[in-house]
Amino acid sequence: MRHFFKHLTFLTVLTLLVTSCSESQSKKVTGNKEQQHITLYTHRHYEADKVIFEKFENETGIKVNVVKANADELIQKLQSEGKQSPADLLLTVDAGRLVRAKNKGLLQKINSEILDSIVPKHLRDNENQWFGLTKRARIIAYDKTKVNPEELSSYEDLTNPKWKGKILIRASGNIYNQSLLASIIANKGEKEAKTWATGIVKNLARKPKGNDRDQVKAILAGEGNLAIINTYYLGKLLNSKDQLEVNAGKAVSLFFPNQNDRGTHVNISGIGVTKHAPNKDNAIKFIEYLLNKESIIYYPTEAHLLKKNSQIT
Repeated sequence: MRHFFKHLTFLTVLTLLVTSCSESQSKKVTGNKEQQHITLYTHRHYEADKVIFEKFENETGIKVNVVKANADELIQKLQSEGKQSPADLLLTVDAGRLVRAKNKGLLQKINSEILDSIVPKHLRDNENQWFGLTKRARIIAYDKTKVNPEELSSYEDLTNPKWKGKILIRASGNIYNQSLLASIIANKGEKEAKTWATGIVKNLARKPKGNDRDQVKAILAGEGNLAIINTYYLGKLLNSKDQLEVNAGKAVSLFFPNQNDRGTHVNISGIGVTKHAPNKDNAIKFIEYLLNKESIIYYPTEAHLLKKNSQIT
């Protein structure tokens, strides 16, 4: 009987310990709920983003867990994680990746009167599975000393033999160039787009390499006269701490092609809520925050969508 009570006492103490630990763990979980969070998969790598994320955390109390990688890698990560993915949001530097993510079933439709009022239909997915955040036109940078802007007109004219050996552009595998080609297909058809791409290759000053800034630096170095770049790269060059990059930025002027027909092609940096987002409501709040008035000043080299749509000066 003595052994029985001894074991009974041991079991009672053990039970109390387990219960105590369970209550403690429960309080810990409850405490975590008070510290809400979202997980952002992002391809963007700008200091401005970090500032905005911190302001969002301070103003809402919602912590932003950031996971950075190439957009294609993030899309693959979402696929492999499936329903177990911790990601709430996918942020990319080009809508092309968001379209890919949507086609793979990795995003979901969201409803937000705020976003509907801010982002025009042509700058968001037709099913509200992603929204544009900023715009960056893909334009022509030209050597001020060697090119008369009156000679420039359209993307199509860049295939003219007069530009042979003078055009600089990054590799065709880049999403910016793929989006530009897609816009030509949409407006001119596949046959014309193929002819255009072939013509550009014939007029290249060198084998494609580097990013958009490298194309402008190549103009400064005398390797070519024209470069196809995104507008905000010129802002990054002119605001660089590297004097060579500043000089490159000062050496060129910008030309917005196709003003007499369809207009200049615009790339969109955008964001979508993931299919299995564990914090959907907070994710939507985050997107709304990125597009509010206070966020405009943190996009100095990009065109914030809200600025034009709200007529803010």
